[in-house]
Amino acid sequence: MKKTYALILLCLTPIWTLAQVGEHRNQFAVGFQAGYNLNKVDFVPKVNQGTHMGLTGGLVARYTCEKYFKTICSIQMEFNYSQLGWKEDIRDASDNPVHLRDNQEENERFKHNINYFQIPILAHLAWGKEKQGLNFFFNAGPVLGFYLNDKCEANFTHETVNEQGRGYQSDNNIERLKKQLEEKENKPKYKFDYGIAAGLGLELHIKPIGRFQIEGRYYYGLGNLYGDSKTDCFSRSAHQTIILRGAYLIDI
Repeated sequence: MKKTYALILLCLTPIWTLAQVGEHRNQFAVGFQAGYNLNKVDFVPKVNQGTHMGLTGGLVARYTCEKYFKTICSIQMEFNYSQLGWKEDIRDASDNPVHLRDNQEENERFKHNINYFQIPILAHLAWGKEKQGLNFFFNAGPVLGFYLNDKCEANFTHETVNEQGRGYQSDNNIERLKKQLEEKENKPKYKFDYGIAAGLGLELHIKPIGRFQIEGRYYYGLGNLYGDSKTDCFSRSAHQTIILRGAYLIDI
């Protein structure tokens, strides 16, 4: 938890520093955002994966406090529902798809959906038109995530695991592979997730309609989903997400 507080202070320090030397602003905007998450989980040892796609959406609140030279400085908070997880690309030791034991025409599939309530706390820096026009912005800061629920989707069980490698770039020990699969079918051990996000985007202000945003953002998870001790299956199991989002805000 101390790491999380340190991240928040680190990201907000530039805003506080600029607030003492720039042109003062006192503008508050609220709105909503929605988009897609393109997620993978960084497993160590590695697990081959495709891209897990999920929705994200929620409320946005932004306070613009300063303009420092040409930089418009704000603090932005979001309150989002976010669908994360991973989708395995199950392959054998020869890098071929693994077929179901009772149906050689269908590949094994495994997907774990994990839903969170996320709170990004972002430094929002923009350049361009402050009102009635287009600006370019950069967001960066910590993200706090709280587990809501999860669900596994698979067309096999751990009893059907064979000795072909199952996509893990580790040993082919059958008991270890079964233990890995069984752990991943369980709920995440850690219900609190945290990490760092950064993104680039464009904002168009049309008076009096409001502000329209599009943004590409990357989230790097620092917290693990599962245990990381020597007796656990994975030493790292953290989210890595590309977020494509749009937002609408109005000044109040």
